[in-house]
Amino acid sequence: MATQAHETVLLHPAVDALLTDPAGFYVDGTFGRGGHSRLILERMSETGRLLGIDKDPRAIEVGMALMADDARFSIRQGSFDELDVMLADTGAAGEVDGILLDLGVSSPQLDEAERGFSFVQDGPLDMRMNPQAGLSAAEWLATAAEQDIADVIYRYGEDRFSRRIARAIVKEREVAPISRTLQLAEIVKQANPAWERHKHPATRAFQAIRIHINKELVSLENVLEKALSALRPGGRLVVISFHSLEDRLVKQFIQKQSKGDDFPRDLPVTVSALSPKLIKIGKAVKPSEQEIRQNPRARSAVMRVAEKPA
Repeated sequence: MATQAHETVLLHPAVDALLTDPAGFYVDGTFGRGGHSRLILERMSETGRLLGIDKDPRAIEVGMALMADDARFSIRQGSFDELDVMLADTGAAGEVDGILLDLGVSSPQLDEAERGFSFVQDGPLDMRMNPQAGLSAAEWLATAAEQDIADVIYRYGEDRFSRRIARAIVKEREVAPISRTLQLAEIVKQANPAWERHKHPATRAFQAIRIHINKELVSLENVLEKALSALRPGGRLVVISFHSLEDRLVKQFIQKQSKGDDFPRDLPVTVSALSPKLIKIGKAVKPSEQEIRQNPRARSAVMRVAEKPA
C-alpha cells in the first residue's frame, strides 16, 4: 500500500510554462496520477484537448476515470517515445501546443513495495514501469554478465564502486536467486565501502538498474527528437528531470537545437538565418525551499523549457 500521498513536483511552474493557448492541444507524456493533467484541464477552455500517456497500468486506471469525467481528456498506455504513433489518429501531429515530460519514478511507484523500486521496503525485485512488458530487474540480474552489471551501475548510477557491487551480485546469485528488493539492497550495502552522508548506500545502484530496465535515457533521447516534429510553431516543450544524466541530456538537446545550422564560426550569419529548431525559454527552474520542505523528493528536480520558433 502507498505510504505517502503523491505530490506533483513543480506543478504550477510547469503548467504556467506549458499552457500558452487555453484552446490548444497538449500532451502530458508522463501522466502518473494526473497531477499536472488536472491543472492543465482546469486552465483549458472547453475546446482544448489533452492527451495523457503512461506505461504504468495503475496510472492508466486513474486516467480512464479522468477520461470518463472529462471529454477533453484521453489516455493511452505506452512509452512517451511512441509520441508519433500516439498522435497519428488525433489530427494534432505537427500541431501540438505543448508537451510536458515529468521524468523518473513517481511517489506511488516508490511507495508500493510490490513494484520493486524501493530499497527500504521489501518486495519482489521488479522495477518495471509496466510490469507486463520486458525483463524484470530480478530476471536481468540473474543472467547479465558481471561486466554488464558493472557498466550499468557506473554509467547510470555514477557509482565508483560499480565493479565491487557487480562482483558481489554475481557471487550471491550463485548461492541463491536475487528476487527481493531488500535482498539486493543488503548485497549492495555490504559491497559499498564508503557510504554517502544522508544517502542509502543502495541508492545509486537501484537508480541505475531501474534506468536500464526501463530504457529511460534511450526513450528520453527518442521523445525529444519526436517532439520537434510534433510541436506547432510557438509550441512549448517542458521537461522536469530528477537525475543529472537526464537533465544533462535535456540541456544539451535544447542547446544544440537552439544553435541551428552549423555554419563556419567566422561567417557573418544572422540568428534567423541559422534556422534554430528551438528557443530556450528562461533559465532552469528548481523547486522553492517551501516545496522541498513539503516534499523532500522534489529537491533534485530541474525544469527546462523551450519553444519551437514561430
